[in-house]
Amino acid sequence: MGVVVTLFRLDASIRTHGSASREIADIVEAEWLAARPGDTIERRHIGVDPLPATVWAAAVTAGMTAPEEHTSEQREAVDLAATLVDELLAADAILFAVPLYNYGVSQHFKAYVDLVSTDQRAFAQPFLAGKRVVLATVRGGAYGGGTPREGWDHATPYLRRIIADCWGAELTVIEREFTLVGVNPALDSFTEQAAQMHAEALEAAREAGRALGDLPVSV
Repeated sequence: MGVVVTLFRLDASIRTHGSASREIADIVEAEWLAARPGDTIERRHIGVDPLPATVWAAAVTAGMTAPEEHTSEQREAVDLAATLVDELLAADAILFAVPLYNYGVSQHFKAYVDLVSTDQRAFAQPFLAGKRVVLATVRGGAYGGGTPREGWDHATPYLRRIIADCWGAELTVIEREFTLVGVNPALDSFTEQAAQMHAEALEAAREAGRALGDLPVSV
């Protein structure tokens, strides 16, 4: 019998249908399952089931308080942070689907990062060193060099910094722009470019999924 491995998938879109980041992540997941049909996928959807707004502050203050003096809220926050880190450590590979919202990182994913960082296993150390992570991120407009909004994407650099540099993951990023073409009439003139970007993102998703499917597993 082969070794069963786990893919942990986290979605941060506020949508469950019509989500561009979910479309990419679905393809990565499908390629993973095609290569590893018996393997496990664990999921967390913080876009539709967000972390409590007060949990980060409770976890931070718990770290400054003797354990025997913790309130029930602090204990729950510490336990939730530990659960989030457990999910990441237990996975053999990780898939994040995080859209750009209002030129910045999703508030749901930022809350997730903040809470994960309160756990001592994740604080100031690359606790995911060498672990393969695929990040699917999408943007409604275009933010590349020479565009009017060049430099306005304040999410993707942050995501790279956290996942690759702080957490130490072996990161693959799949990006798609112009997802609002066909939705916002002001962008209709970019239909051809948007279609090409869409096709390229889907192919990148297939390649990333196949790469995860080839993941070497220690027995």
